This record gives sequence, C-alpha cells and structure tokens, in this order.
Amino acid sequence: MEQKGEPNKILRQHLEMEAFFVGDFTIRRPAPAAPRNARTQPGGQEIAAMNDSLETIAVEVGACRKCEIGTTRLNAVPGQGSPAARLMFVGEGPGADEDQQGLAFVGRAGKLLTDIITAMGLKRQEVFIGNVIKCRPPENRDPKAEEILNCWPFLKRQLELIRPDVIVALGAHAARTLLKTDEPIGKLRGRFHEYRFSEDAPPAKLMPTYHPAYLLRNYSYDNRKRVWEDMLKVLNELGLPVPEKKK
Repeated sequence: MEQKGEPNKILRQHLEMEAFFVGDFTIRRPAPAAPRNARTQPGGQEIAAMNDSLETIAVEVGACRKCEIGTTRLNAVPGQGSPAARLMFVGEGPGADEDQQGLAFVGRAGKLLTDIITAMGLKRQEVFIGNVIKCRPPENRDPKAEEILNCWPFLKRQLELIRPDVIVALGAHAARTLLKTDEPIGKLRGRFHEYRFSEDAPPAKLMPTYHPAYLLRNYSYDNRKRVWEDMLKVLNELGLPVPEKKK
C-alpha cells in the first residue's frame, strides 16, 4: 500500500534533480575534509611549484606534433583548473569551441558541466578539467588509438601532479582509457573504481559517468537521474554535503 507522503517525496526528488542541472542551489560548504590520499594540501610555494609543472606540460602540449590533429588544430587544449584540486574531471577531447579558445569544456557541453559543478557546491576554479586527448579531431570524430597513446603521457603526468581524491571520467573514451578496459560506459558508471597513480601511491576513486555532450543529445529524465546519482556519490566520497535548493 502506498504511503501517504510518498507522492510528495517523489515530486520533491524530481524537482531537486531538475534543479541539479541548472545550478539552482545555494552553495553551502563546511571547511573541506582532509584528502583521502596521504598528501597534505599544498602551501603557497608548493602550489606555485605545481603550477609551474602544469604550465610546463601545457607548453609541451602546445609544441606537440606527433599526430595529424597536432597540425589541423587551431589551439591545443591542455586543461585548466586548480593544481590542488580534490576533484578532477576528464573528458574525451576538445570540440570546436575548445579549439577556438584553447580551454577545456567551454561550449554547450561545458556549460552543462559548469551547471553540474555549481550544483555540487563547487566552482570550476576549485576543480581541474581536462581531456584524454589535447587537440580537436577533424569534424569531432572519435580519437584514434594512436592519438590517445600519444596524448596519454600528458594526462598521466597531470594526474600524478594533482593527485585528486576523486576522478570523474566523462564518457566512454575517458573511462576506458583511465581504467584500461573495453567495457561500455553503461556498465562502468554508477560505482567507484580505482585509479592508481603509481605502485606505491594510494589510489584515487574514479567515477565513470555520461559525458555532458551525451546528455545534451539524450536529455531524458533517466539519464539526468543517473548522472545526478553519480555526482551525489562523488560528494559523499569527498565528505561534502549536498547543497540546499534555493528558496
């Protein structure tokens, strides 16, 4: 027998999920919890040193011409964000807007990712956002295996420098590359996996989820609900509360 308050509960959950994708939340966060890995949050000099290292990688990305796409791109897109980020988003590769600006996730999919980050009670500058490949493939085609192989050392070094507590793999290409698997994203998402920076370093938790571009193409209630649930698990893993909906 259905409980009396159940319809209201379902309606509230539906409205909260809708708000999640438009950033309709008040940002309320306590002091950040300690990172799960053993490192301490860097001080000013350490952050500056890490920035220099990330900038070095960015310069190397800009000079790279190993692939065909290194000659057809307008701008390389190394990624951007906080060198001390506890949360890192990794997508597939740059699109037309990213190629124009040299920044990751700045088009329509980037706008949706920003809404999701805001709904999590975070800001883009508090996380790090990057891609598996650093140059736009012609006509936004899927990246080739050799392109992923050539770009992998850049992403690997970024991950090792930042050492985020949680990595969100956006879409199948990112999840498969980071996890070294051929499993479809539908089977990978919804649960944490481990990403190891090295044999002697504590692993990060990795959450595969749907790419924002996929959500834009398939903007159904069920797909939004799945991503929302994935991000709730990420917040819980980071020890952060779910932001309250604006009144």
